[in-house]
Amino acid sequence: MKNMKNGNRYLALAGGVVVQLFVGIIYIWSIFQGPVIEHFGWTHSGAALTFSFMLPMNVLGVIAGGMLNDRKGARFVLHLGGILMTAGLLLSSFIPTGQPWLLYITYAGMGGFGGGLAYNATVSCAQKWWLDRKGLAGGIIVCAYGMSTVVFTPVVNMLLGRHGAGVQTTFRILAAVFAIIVLTVGWFVVNPADEYIESRMKENGEWRGKKQYKPREVLASKNYYMLLICLLCLTPAYLMLNPLIKSLGELRGLSEKIAVISVMITGLASACGRLTAAWLSDRIGCKKVLLILYIATTLSVLFLWHIRGNMFIVLIALIAYAYGGCAGVTPILATDFFGTEYMSSNFGLVMISVMISGIVYPALGTAVSPGGIPSAPAFLIPAILCIAGCVALCRVRSND
Repeated sequence: MKNMKNGNRYLALAGGVVVQLFVGIIYIWSIFQGPVIEHFGWTHSGAALTFSFMLPMNVLGVIAGGMLNDRKGARFVLHLGGILMTAGLLLSSFIPTGQPWLLYITYAGMGGFGGGLAYNATVSCAQKWWLDRKGLAGGIIVCAYGMSTVVFTPVVNMLLGRHGAGVQTTFRILAAVFAIIVLTVGWFVVNPADEYIESRMKENGEWRGKKQYKPREVLASKNYYMLLICLLCLTPAYLMLNPLIKSLGELRGLSEKIAVISVMITGLASACGRLTAAWLSDRIGCKKVLLILYIATTLSVLFLWHIRGNMFIVLIALIAYAYGGCAGVTPILATDFFGTEYMSSNFGLVMISVMISGIVYPALGTAVSPGGIPSAPAFLIPAILCIAGCVALCRVRSND
């Protein structure tokens, strides 16, 4: 029985990795944005709002996925999310050129929400199977999510190119591939039995004596709001600059080809951050990891203010690494501070910080970047917020 259960947890982890790799497609909007503007004759600010709407819808999906996961299980939630995301991509391919705002409903709404459902299902499932190595397992899962940018950016860029398939056909191709892969592989993503979780908790002394917070208790705790502030203060640098990476790179002296490569590099850096920060949290704790990420982000965004050439790629990669690291430790924060019994729902509550970030920061980035060119506040605001985040981090207390 033990071998069979161990085998299941490896299969669940592998299935989650494949699913996350494809679910992350929704985050490569910076590659879609230029061709979409050209195809629909859309404004830059209008197109940028698609990413702004997608992020909060993605988090709403994570929250809903947590509640459904506790009742219906990971496989049900994952398949539901896969169907919604497939439908969102497919419907995006049929939008008339005079109505680009419908992408807010299809790509951002349906695609973002469906992706959030799938995200919660795979992350929570992995942590439940790997309570003894929750940081490593969670890091592997969210790393795959970040790697999606690296894997699919050149593919999508080729399809969107002058001699490629174009915007509409690209959406259809992605919808078809996504449906086949995710709905098939998702069958292996299933939660372990309650007995398995209980036995793992007993085997690991670190779990004994820790309070298991119900969602309503989480909302009533001071730690929850301090953690929200910590996460909110770490993400603005990436979210304000992400839609502009390609165009800003060209303004800083990079060729179009190198600017596209820089987008891929940020995806790789984000993926590395998701894996290594989560892994490191098992060894030094989440609070120390967050402090490292704050320092890296603050220095990078300040130097990025004037840097040109190849150093631009290095700094934007560091910012992406810190953003990925934040995503990597978020599910672990929920487990460390609020316990494992309600981890799916509590993870969704902690992810509210991402929803707020997705609404505020891309819009703020657009406001302080007239014509797609970042002004001084685009670099100063993230640096100041990182300092504020460090202060909030000092107010967070452990779950003894």
